[in-house]
Amino acid sequence: MEVHTPEPNAGIVHADILREEDNRDLMLRPQYLSEFVGQAGMKENLNVFIQAAKARREALDHLFLIGPPGLGKTTLAQVVAHELGADFKVTSAPALEKAKDLAGILTTVAENTVFFIDEIHRLKPVIEEMLYIAMEDYELDWIIGQGPSARTIRIPIPPFTLVGATTKAGNVSSPLIGRFGITCRFSFYEQSDMEAILRRSAGILGVTIDEDAAELLASSARGTPRVANRLLRRMRDFAQYRGYGDSPRITRQAVTEGLARLEIDHLGLEKHDREILRIIIERYNGGPVGAETLAISVGEAVDTLEDYYEPYLIQIGLLQRTPRGRSVTDFAYKHLGLDNAAGRLPL
Repeated sequence: MEVHTPEPNAGIVHADILREEDNRDLMLRPQYLSEFVGQAGMKENLNVFIQAAKARREALDHLFLIGPPGLGKTTLAQVVAHELGADFKVTSAPALEKAKDLAGILTTVAENTVFFIDEIHRLKPVIEEMLYIAMEDYELDWIIGQGPSARTIRIPIPPFTLVGATTKAGNVSSPLIGRFGITCRFSFYEQSDMEAILRRSAGILGVTIDEDAAELLASSARGTPRVANRLLRRMRDFAQYRGYGDSPRITRQAVTEGLARLEIDHLGLEKHDREILRIIIERYNGGPVGAETLAISVGEAVDTLEDYYEPYLIQIGLLQRTPRGRSVTDFAYKHLGLDNAAGRLPL
């Protein structure tokens, strides 16, 4: 009789080998809710749930995080683990290729472990079905043997907290969503929160940033902490290159010059953002144009267009999604200095 045993730690990607961009941000990430800036209402509610779970000495209910990239979903999962004093394991849905990958993780977790799955909308059906029982009953269905002699046994696993993160909540099945007890929706950060994040990060990096410089940089960071921290590091490079030494001071002038060299405007639009808007205007008369057609025109994958570029362009009122496709707004024409009637540069 052949016994299929789970492979320990299959599919795990530990925090120290996350995506390269995340690696550079590890030192800037908060460890506790008191250090986590922004998302105030969500943070207050989550603190209640965490403290209640700790008082009962139970695993926190499963947590579903929704929002565009770079807003802090992975960071919040780590914060939750720190607040609970629990182990933290992290993977992404594409890394879980077979049922034994998930089983190998869940059979080795400690009690109350926080298990984070990024891009949970990309889970394979067989993995998702295994998760249903694990989330509800803290058990795994496992098949022993093959053919007519095969039978299913249930393997108990320690209580754990699953944290699922997605940029596409609409692609997550209803049965899976229904098994999460807590849902947190991230929104783009307010200007004041972005400035606070920049000041905190500057302190960690050992640089000084003037108030007006932080204000300008925050307004150009797309309401996204990941972008803000990336820009802060680049402004540090420009300031240091200008001769301020190993502990540079970032002034408004340095930020203005740095953003100009990076081709980022006062709304936080990069060259490619503006190119997307120009293509819609000049090739498709302002829209509507379908997502796939637009993605081909700008040389991007549809997922990149929908997950990274579109949310912010829509949020600030430059782009609209309609049943027929994407259309630019009057504000987009004005921002680009284009004639709304003809899509040409004014004379």
